[in-house]
Amino acid sequence: MRRILLSLGILAGALLAAPALAAAPAAPLLAHQTTLELNEASSAWILTSTALVLLMTLPGLALFYGGMVRKKNVIATIAHSTAALAIVTVLWFAVGYSLSFGTSGEATNGFIGGLQAAFLNGLTPTTAHRLTPGLPEFLWVAYQLTFAIITPALIAGAFAERIKFSASILFFALWHLIVYVPICHQVWGGGWMGSHGVLDFAGGAVVHVNAGVAGLVACLVLGPRQGFGRDNMAPHNLAFTAIGTGLLFVGWLGFNAGSAWAADGIAAVAALNTIVAAAAAAIGWTAVEWIDHKRPTLLGLLSGIVAGLVGVTPAAGFVDPKGAFFIGLLCGPACYAGAVWLKRALKYDDSLDAFGVHGVGGIVGAILTGVFATTTINAAGENANVVNQIVGLLAVMAWSAIGTFVILMICKFTVGLRVTKESEIEGLDYTQHGETIHQ
Repeated sequence: MRRILLSLGILAGALLAAPALAAAPAAPLLAHQTTLELNEASSAWILTSTALVLLMTLPGLALFYGGMVRKKNVIATIAHSTAALAIVTVLWFAVGYSLSFGTSGEATNGFIGGLQAAFLNGLTPTTAHRLTPGLPEFLWVAYQLTFAIITPALIAGAFAERIKFSASILFFALWHLIVYVPICHQVWGGGWMGSHGVLDFAGGAVVHVNAGVAGLVACLVLGPRQGFGRDNMAPHNLAFTAIGTGLLFVGWLGFNAGSAWAADGIAAVAALNTIVAAAAAAIGWTAVEWIDHKRPTLLGLLSGIVAGLVGVTPAAGFVDPKGAFFIGLLCGPACYAGAVWLKRALKYDDSLDAFGVHGVGGIVGAILTGVFATTTINAAGENANVVNQIVGLLAVMAWSAIGTFVILMICKFTVGLRVTKESEIEGLDYTQHGETIHQ
């Protein structure tokens, strides 16, 4: 009987305590947060877009770049994309997200966020970032992470076939924190560039110009590959590159249309603009190549597609399909000039045209965003201004170039930058990883 009474007493106490527990105040929101007002349709679309953008790095970019190097460097090249994914994910979880999208007050003048959300402290299933109140904040973290992952992986195309793997690891880590995170905050996270009307719908400046300029600095600091300009350095497997291009193309729909942050009309036009610009750029690149080299190539078609995808990225949700068509048509020849004529004239070795395609395409696309943006597509188009776009580009290019150079010097005087001449000739697959591809 005593046991029964004791049990009843415990049960009664628990029932009396329940309302008090339920009424306990929720933890205060962080400065960048708001209470989630769940939009299930948009959340489903951004979940899908997160998977699509992740697909762009692995296996998309890995195969795209892996097919363009010589057979002895395929594994090492794919390893760059894989390492970037692992390193950036951990850093984004630890401090990258908080510094990119957190709020630090006026002290930093819109330069970088704070550390209140370090290690995702303060995030719950019921919180949202104030930029996207309809999306769970954990989803917002994951989606923005995929952009942070692919950006340093793009840079690897510039120094492929000659950098030490240890150097690439250190470079990716430092570059994410010193270069990517501040620029991301300044453009997208409430920083000064976004506040001053710089338009970048899905990453023309934050991703492509940022990575392209860093790639140019990296290839200049490392110097050309052994035999550059003398040996045959043609792609070993264009089928890999074609498959990688297809995966990038599909993933880019999540990249651009997902950047509407909702399943709405702007997402729809961004998706269509992405396809139209890519096709137009492929035609533009191939036309110039056909005149220049007297024959069209598959690599040219594939490069043109990527050039169009890059060029329309900053404009995707601000322009109509006519604007996307002209952006693509202009980016194709512009990127051909950057990847072929400029490289030939200045004799630098941008191995896989990181600057020629992503740098040049991002610059052209960002400027043309100021030309073609229209309020009939997006009300934010009223802020379109070529001068603002150029100011933003100059700021991104300067920070990326200086930051990248400093990071490369840190790598050089710690782990070293380049493999030995003998290792480079033998191939990085075996000398860096002890693995080879047998065909």
